Amino acid sequence: MKKAVGKKKNDSRLKVAKFGGTSLADAKQLLKVYSIVKADPARRIIVVSAPGKRSSDDVKVTDMLIKCAEQKLAGKTAEPELLAIVDRFAGIQKDAGVPVELIEEIEKDLRQRLNSNKANRDRFIDLVKAAGEDNNAKLVAAVFRKHGLDAVYMSPKNAGLLLTAEHGNALVLEESYKNLSESLKGQKGVVVFPGFFGCTNAGEIVTFPRGGSDITGAVLAVAVKADVYENFTDVDSVFAADPTIVKDAQPISLLTYREMRELSYAGFHVFHDEAIIPAVHAKIPINIRNTNKPEAPGTMIVPERTYTSGDVVGIASSDGFCAVNVDKYLMNREIGFGRRLLQIMEEEKLSYEHAPSGIDNMSVILREKDFTSETEVRIIKRLTSELKADNVDIDRGLALVMIVGEGMHYTVGMAARATAALANAGVNIEMLNQGSSEISMMYGVKAVDRKKAVKALYEAFF
Repeated sequence: MKKAVGKKKNDSRLKVAKFGGTSLADAKQLLKVYSIVKADPARRIIVVSAPGKRSSDDVKVTDMLIKCAEQKLAGKTAEPELLAIVDRFAGIQKDAGVPVELIEEIEKDLRQRLNSNKANRDRFIDLVKAAGEDNNAKLVAAVFRKHGLDAVYMSPKNAGLLLTAEHGNALVLEESYKNLSESLKGQKGVVVFPGFFGCTNAGEIVTFPRGGSDITGAVLAVAVKADVYENFTDVDSVFAADPTIVKDAQPISLLTYREMRELSYAGFHVFHDEAIIPAVHAKIPINIRNTNKPEAPGTMIVPERTYTSGDVVGIASSDGFCAVNVDKYLMNREIGFGRRLLQIMEEEKLSYEHAPSGIDNMSVILREKDFTSETEVRIIKRLTSELKADNVDIDRGLALVMIVGEGMHYTVGMAARATAALANAGVNIEMLNQGSSEISMMYGVKAVDRKKAVKALYEAFF
């Protein structure tokens, strides 16, 4: 039995709480958020997403904003799209009972963004889609004040949240933590902070990857040395497998940072995998909770936990991958072959996920959305001509299925149980990869077999 590090209590002195899009989709949900914040005076920094779906067939405000920006880039007025977005905010404003003047400000802000310089497509789209979180934070702060909370909106730019100039995929700059600490120090009442975006040193708005409000919350929690970072979503906890695939999947009460990051990467969309990183360095516990059931304890994510040999916490999966398989006789004797192969991927602006290899072959696993047919032609030509590959084969339509658990470390027979379960379910393994930490095993399977693989592995380990 391994020894666990004790976690901090939930009655913390200072909490950063992030609320996702479903928690803010309409006025009814927003008033639930108000009640949650009011119920605990320690919740003094609130990070908000843009309004999400009100029903399964609804559209997220962020997606509406992206469509609006694309219409403008295509030379169209985008007026219907703009008015639809204003109407979404107006519906919340009206039902929550805050002054209509705020909607006039939101519409003015949206028009200014849409009429800004379009020379750089990525910069323009970031500017427009960040309007969802930014204006929603103003609306949330107004609703809080309407119902008696001392609340103030804080701009990421004014607060000093500085990011790299990678539009749609930005990273936090180290100086942000000091800036944010100074900006938030001494603030009275509740600070409502928009998630998902920050600014470059040049003052341009730039966004994190989708779901990046989780990252904003983690960064703020580190900056103010919060006792806990609460992430409110629409599920009671993290589950051991996707409940839409495995009925009655077990809830997970306690996870380590490493386990959550692996699970998030492999398909657990309840929390962004990059949001783990800031919290890891500061050792701030993360609490995943349900806005619709705030009394539920949720899932705690901590630096270390007690575990026994063979423990598995979750089975995650994600599709949308492809493999570039390269064969060359005596590859193992050729110094620098792997470096040159990955350099070609870099020059083609492709980020690889995994690179399993053998004596005479090497595979590079990529996100299929980035590997267009045009890119495929160039890659095959370059690998054949520059690396003198004997054969280059592209395998599309892959899914990655991952088994995660601290208890897998140094445990004999874990791979045998997994491969036997997949074989019995008739699932062919296209690729197998185990990280050096030995807390996860990843299997590449055909995307059509993904759900079958998850069910088989869950039955084998749970």
